[in-house]
Amino acid sequence: MSRPKVFEKPAGMKDFLPEAAVQMRKVERQVLDCMERWGYREIITPTLEFYDTVGKASSTEDRKLFKLLDRNGTTLVMRSDMTTPIARVVSSMLKEEAFPIRLSYHANVFRAMEVEAGRGAEFYQTGVELVGDASPDADAEVIALAIASLQAAGVETFKIALGHVGFLHGFFQEMLVGLTEVQQSLKDCLLYRDYVGFRDILSKLQLESDVQEKLMNILRLRGGAEVCDQALVMTEDPLSQASIKHLREICQVLDAYGVSQHVLIDLTMIGDFDYYTGMTFEGYAAEHGFPVCSGGRYDNLLKQFGRSAPATGFSLKTNRILEVIDRNTIQEPKRILIIYDVKHRAAALQCAAEYRAEAGVFVQTLLLSELETVASYLQIKDGKYMYQGLIYQEIVTCIEEV
Repeated sequence: MSRPKVFEKPAGMKDFLPEAAVQMRKVERQVLDCMERWGYREIITPTLEFYDTVGKASSTEDRKLFKLLDRNGTTLVMRSDMTTPIARVVSSMLKEEAFPIRLSYHANVFRAMEVEAGRGAEFYQTGVELVGDASPDADAEVIALAIASLQAAGVETFKIALGHVGFLHGFFQEMLVGLTEVQQSLKDCLLYRDYVGFRDILSKLQLESDVQEKLMNILRLRGGAEVCDQALVMTEDPLSQASIKHLREICQVLDAYGVSQHVLIDLTMIGDFDYYTGMTFEGYAAEHGFPVCSGGRYDNLLKQFGRSAPATGFSLKTNRILEVIDRNTIQEPKRILIIYDVKHRAAALQCAAEYRAEAGVFVQTLLLSELETVASYLQIKDGKYMYQGLIYQEIVTCIEEV
């Protein structure tokens, strides 16, 4: 293996240069402020966790975890999501706190991705977890908050696709009795949006025509509230029926929030089938192929940490949001450059301190030597002063007049 060059990074890792870092932090603050107004308290957890606890409980496939050994030979993992660490905290350090518990976070998470997929291995997520409430109102709350958070981040046009893993679980058991492997193959196709593969599997099965037709029609269960009506007539399975009833109740609450225009029903969407236990949703921005947020109900996770409780939540994909928002909407700070010589140092630095006391002001100082001039540092572009690639609205000089 060749030695990496000094400027190279591991595959999937990314540098955020100053401009991008400013945008990232701006989005982060706006979203966390929004979540705080909804009653969610921020939590910070370690980057490293024990593999035998958080690693094994995570929804991330084992082969995608970043693992390392500590000095005692214990296997650690770099966190691959924030939901599992928060479940650990709720079950331990917050075990005396009454439900429901509302927590928010912003953190980087790590997952080993296939190189050819062109996806990053380090992600930035901002999200919430609502623990201890199994009601449709709780599910609707996190969906409504996801919508408010996307708007706070500056995403103008988007849709939330809402599904329920219980519907598909019951429906497949009813239609494909005893065909466990076939059921799993079809779920995998839906998970990865492989509709061609879904149809191909069904075409090779010896099924009654009405069963085959119903299974094929799953791919059409996307749209408005009428999708729930269509789904109900396709199945008599109790779990599927209960799942559709739960979705309808969620939609009623979303109507009360006044956000239904952002939501569509997609009963082909299942998320991670082993992880989610109820409703699941994804948010898609206009003209962007990957989801910018995702979430759902996961009622089985906390019992792995000894405190069984229902839970629901979501995360925004902050990296992807930066790709879709209008960066011109991010307000630039007022930049002031103070240029001074040694004789006027004290006055210049006092002036800088006074400007820095103002909100939204960026102040930089520049010391000139005896042989230097102001003009040697400044550029003028479109009638504006520039220094080191940045535009300054005001230039203050504290130098000896020549």
